[in-house]
Amino acid sequence: MFNSNNGSMAASSNSSNSNRANVPEARAALDNMKYEIASELGINLKQGYNGDLPSRQAGYIGGYMVKRMIEQQERQMSGK
Repeated sequence: MFNSNNGSMAASSNSSNSNRANVPEARAALDNMKYEIASELGINLKQGYNGDLPSRQAGYIGGYMVKRMIEQQERQMSGK
């Protein structure tokens, strides 16, 4: 969003925390998907803190989550 007061780009107020789900009711389903995908990829994901997880592995999990959500949405939109 463009801030006309100082002429700079400012972040939207609703994007202050990237970990917050846009649909809070979906949090449990997203968590389940995360653990399911981690298991499929052979990545040991613990409940709670996973700060010791290498960025590459965390990226794989997130990337596959996005891929799966896009596939699900495409199926839903095509009526299959």
